[in-house]
Parts: sequence; structure tokens; C-alpha cells
Amino acid sequence: MTSTPGEAGMTGGPTVLRIVLGAHLRRLRESRGVTREDAGWQIRASESKISRMELGRVGFKERDVEDLLTLYGLEGGEERDRLLALARSANAPGWWHRYSDVLPSWFQPYIGLEAAASLIRNYEVQFVPGLLQTPAYARTLVRHGHTRASDEEVERRVDVRMARKKVLTQPSAPQLWVVIDEAALRRPMGGPAVMREQIEFLVESAAQPNITIQVVPFRVGGHAAVGGAFSILRFAEPELPDVVYVEQLTSALYLDKRDDIDQYAVAMETLCIEAAQPEQTEALLRRIASELNE
Repeated sequence: MTSTPGEAGMTGGPTVLRIVLGAHLRRLRESRGVTREDAGWQIRASESKISRMELGRVGFKERDVEDLLTLYGLEGGEERDRLLALARSANAPGWWHRYSDVLPSWFQPYIGLEAAASLIRNYEVQFVPGLLQTPAYARTLVRHGHTRASDEEVERRVDVRMARKKVLTQPSAPQLWVVIDEAALRRPMGGPAVMREQIEFLVESAAQPNITIQVVPFRVGGHAAVGGAFSILRFAEPELPDVVYVEQLTSALYLDKRDDIDQYAVAMETLCIEAAQPEQTEALLRRIASELNE
């Protein structure tokens, strides 16, 4: 019996379950020679809605999945039952749903992908990566980015960042490999004391077996990622392609086309070569901390 993606063992939450289910529906549709337009007609939806479903970017109505499976020839049997069960699980809210009042809709899928990734590679040019921020540093960033936010809203936004960090200490923790521009470490967010605490936390984090930190020093000059910050997420599940995440001021890009992924992967590999090597990270971080002005 062929197993269905998304059965027991899938740990990524609803975001990843939607992607897995969408990929399975696409394979079924293509194997039957059904166009997206015809599939959309079957569930009284547009061709673009089918495309979004197959990419896992929208929720699934169980009735729609039932109708599509019937169209694709799965009118009964265990595989149909498993896929319908997967559709129900994919609609369950993630832990971050309770923070939906302070999380933009375009960022919530990233949290689900982050929770499911087996490898997260991140380049940051302005700030310390979110998964490695201290509460004081995160609080400073939130206040700068949301000047009209109440104290309660600020704390809720900080709570989200701290909750995200738990992924790094769970039994199935991903490998995290970050490259940070020296400018991010010298930008005095919150003042010297906050930055020293933040840099010390980076030193402690770099000692963890699943975390690698590199710094791109100023002496490098121009480098491979002049376009700005980005993340590349890889998953253990073979059904899930790598995803490149590029955040903008009021939106984000999720890139999964092979050409895009390859270009960003080359940029990341080049950054890792140009940056100071991991064994130099602690000394470099401590030097930067010592040079912070009071």
C-alpha cells in the first residue's frame, strides 16, 4: 500500500499539512489529465483558487476536497479517507493563531514553515535574526517598528518571537545556520547594555550543536547578498520543496521555483565563504561587544 504524505510523523502543523495535501491533489489532477480550470468548475471556484490550494496557501473545505477526489477517480478506499483526514488536520489552527491580532496574515505561513523545517538558513543585514533575539532586543525592535502600539501589544509581539525560539530546543529541532552582517551587530538597538546582552546570547547560541553563526565583517565590502535579507527553509519530507522567504515592509515573498531557489542558494553559499568562519565567531562577537560605546 502506498503511503499518503502527511500521515503520522508529520510535525509541521497546519501550514505544512496544507502544502503536502495541495501537492498530493496536484499530482492526482495531473495524473488524470484534468486542467485547473476544470477542477475549479467542479468546486465552483476559479482556476487561481485551485492553484492556491495546490500550493497550500489557502485553507481547505472538506467538501471541496471530497469533490476533487471524486473528480480524480478516488471515490472510496483508504487513500481517500486519509486525504480527507489530512484536510481536517490542515484546517486546525497553529499555536500562533492566538496571536493573530498582532501577526500580519502574510507572516503566519512563515511561522508554520519555520516550525516544520529541518534546516533554516538565514542572512540578516540590519537586525539579529528573530530566532536569536533576546527579549530586550526584540522589545526595542518592536517599539521602533510599531510606534503607536500599546505596551500590551508590544509585549504580545515580543511573546511571539520568544515562542518561535522554542523550535530550536525541541527534540526534532532544526539546524539553524545564520549569517549576520557586522552592521546589524554594531547598530545600537536599545543601547550598549541591550546589545551586549544580545551579543552574549549569540555566543551562547553558537555553542549549541544545531546552531551555526557567521558574521560578515566590514572588511568584506560588497558581497553576494547585496539585495538584502532572506531565509531558505528545507524540509525532511520529500514532498516539500525548499522555500525562499523574503520579507518586505508590508508583505513577503515565498519563492519555491527551482531557478529562484538555486540563485538564493548560490548567494548563501558564497556568503558562507566570504564571511568569517564559524570557529572565528566567538572572538569576533566578543570584540564587537567590547567596542560598544557607553
